[in-house]
Amino acid sequence: MNNIQLAHGSGGQAMQQLINSLFMEAFANPWLAEQEDQARLELAQLTAEGDRLAFSTDSYVIDPLFFPGGNIGKLAICGTANDVAVSGAIPRYLSCGFILEEGLPMEMLKSVVNSMAATAREAGIAIVTGDTKVVQRGAADKLFINTAGMGAIPADIHWGRKR
Repeated sequence: MNNIQLAHGSGGQAMQQLINSLFMEAFANPWLAEQEDQARLELAQLTAEGDRLAFSTDSYVIDPLFFPGGNIGKLAICGTANDVAVSGAIPRYLSCGFILEEGLPMEMLKSVVNSMAATAREAGIAIVTGDTKVVQRGAADKLFINTAGMGAIPADIHWGRKR
């Protein structure tokens, strides 16, 4: 299929093919490979890096999806990583939810996902869980992304808006 269809969000075979051929391949890591509805993360890595958790979420609904220097996918990774990093934490894990409009060109989605994967790898971040929904043509503007990120704040860092 050259375009996203409602079947890609129905939980059936088309959705599984999309997950396996695009998301699993691009975001490949052991947590995602479990194919659960959540990621079970060992706390040891996070507690070795700090004594507090920084956690942030953001949604991205931009037009155009592609712009000089990036696209909505790169913006989603960088934006959420930045929101975690400003606490002093090192961003480590992200979740990613996609809302796709029926008819979205598959090549456009692949480009966004591959950009997200490259940006996350470069930053040392794993996309460990996600969700995909498809809405009828006209119910969304091509592609919306929601990400949530987390990282540990080292014990000796006490940044914040009030400091």
